[in-house]
Amino acid sequence: MAHDLFVSYSQPDREAAFTLVQRLEARGISVWIAPRDVSPAADWAAEIIDAISSARLMVLVFSGSSNDSGQVRREVERAVHKQLPILPFRIEDVLPSRSLEYFLSAQHWMDAFPPPLQPHIDRLCDYLDTTMGGHAAHDLPTGHRPSRDTGPADITHPTGVDAAHLRLLEVELARRIGPVAGHLVRRAAQSGGDLDVIAQRLATEIDGKSERRLFLEACWRIGKGT
Repeated sequence: MAHDLFVSYSQPDREAAFTLVQRLEARGISVWIAPRDVSPAADWAAEIIDAISSARLMVLVFSGSSNDSGQVRREVERAVHKQLPILPFRIEDVLPSRSLEYFLSAQHWMDAFPPPLQPHIDRLCDYLDTTMGGHAAHDLPTGHRPSRDTGPADITHPTGVDAAHLRLLEVELARRIGPVAGHLVRRAAQSGGDLDVIAQRLATEIDGKSERRLFLEACWRIGKGT
């Protein structure tokens, strides 16, 4: 289901994040946030990836805790890869770590200090009302929302790829993009195709031509059994 915002935060900032969500939803802005919106018994990584893909904007509740969070870093990386705009909402006067700075250096930041937090949240809501044109995602026709999953991933073929080969693809992909690889391999396989088609589909998830080439070479060796 499409939504306006994906809210990324670190667990110590839960109270601030959910206060923000409450105010945003009171304004009619639809929000996805974990763990509230993760389906029972669902694959957590799959739910995160799908929620990022379905959002129009990521709001990052940025603090010292989120700065050090591997989960937040992975969510930001996937948002950047999906070309999803990110708005860091900085609730503490800290600078991003080098790993996050790489992804966030070109983003527009909004400071949410000094306390109290409420006026800053109201300012963020006003900003989002303006930048989103006053339309929530659920008010827009589906056909008018740009898709972020285009290209080879849309091709469907009957598949008969050996499970062991898929596992090897997952290992190679995980070396380059981390633990979300398992979900992406399963999704690519469900769309059909032989090993080469699935590998090409997965290569679109990797940033950098050289890394994509190395991944495809590894996939070719998997197919040849070498």
